Amino acid sequence: MTGPVVVGLDGSPASVTAAWWAAREARDRHLPVLLLHSWTTQPLDVPIAQEAFSRKRYGDQVLQRTEAELLHRYADLTVARELVSVPASQALLEHSERAGMLVLGSRAHGSVSSFLLGSISLHVLGLTQCPSITVRADEPVVEAGWGHPGAADRDEVVVGVQQVGPDADPLLEFAFTTAELHGAPVRVVKALPPSALVSPHALFTGQADSRYEVEERTRLAATLTPWREKFPEVLVEAHVAVGPAAQVLLSASGRGRLVVVGRRRHPAHYTWKLGPVAHAALHHLPCPIALVPHD
Repeated sequence: MTGPVVVGLDGSPASVTAAWWAAREARDRHLPVLLLHSWTTQPLDVPIAQEAFSRKRYGDQVLQRTEAELLHRYADLTVARELVSVPASQALLEHSERAGMLVLGSRAHGSVSSFLLGSISLHVLGLTQCPSITVRADEPVVEAGWGHPGAADRDEVVVGVQQVGPDADPLLEFAFTTAELHGAPVRVVKALPPSALVSPHALFTGQADSRYEVEERTRLAATLTPWREKFPEVLVEAHVAVGPAAQVLLSASGRGRLVVVGRRRHPAHYTWKLGPVAHAALHHLPCPIALVPHD
């Protein structure tokens, strides 16, 4: 991974928590951090005057204060600041073309409102060219760190794989790289559609037809083989279950320290869409969520 870790920053607790998470990740990956603030896209609840000068001054203060906090935590971190006048969504999407990852804050569990508000936030997440991570304001493991005993009950990198084969490679690369970096295991989740309950025995027991399940497990194992070989120190657990993909992923993510889901790239900036699995993860999972674009 190359390019800076770009953080959308507005001074709210959510965005500051995202900056802390991004700083630790950037330090561990030996990447610089870029703090980005759009003075024309500020939270509606920020008690500042509406004059342009006041808004610019507020933005500059937010950037300077956060930079100082990050350097106090990680003295060897490289941090840059950028105050822009273009809409935040435009600035973030432009930076995503050369960033290593993009990090946004989310105000609370069950909400995707953040540095960007509502549909704007989803618009950015649906169009970024690099992996994008959302971090909640109440994220408890930002302070704890990956190896801290207080975070022992959330120690996995969970990755949802909807299609085995080449389409899964960007997700698996991000998940395995992150897991190796932090000494964490990877849980690879594959949902079998309810239509897998095809035989009378399957309908009675609630388990997928054994032949179909064996075939899917074999395909998943084949997909994971090169990643196991490339990352021999990473423990891998394949999790296969019947049900809607979003439901299966949520159920399997109880120990997730980071959950990785995929998002298909879109050819035009005016076309964006997040699938049901990404929506469910963003709205319901308490841990940071990584959306990784793929073809």
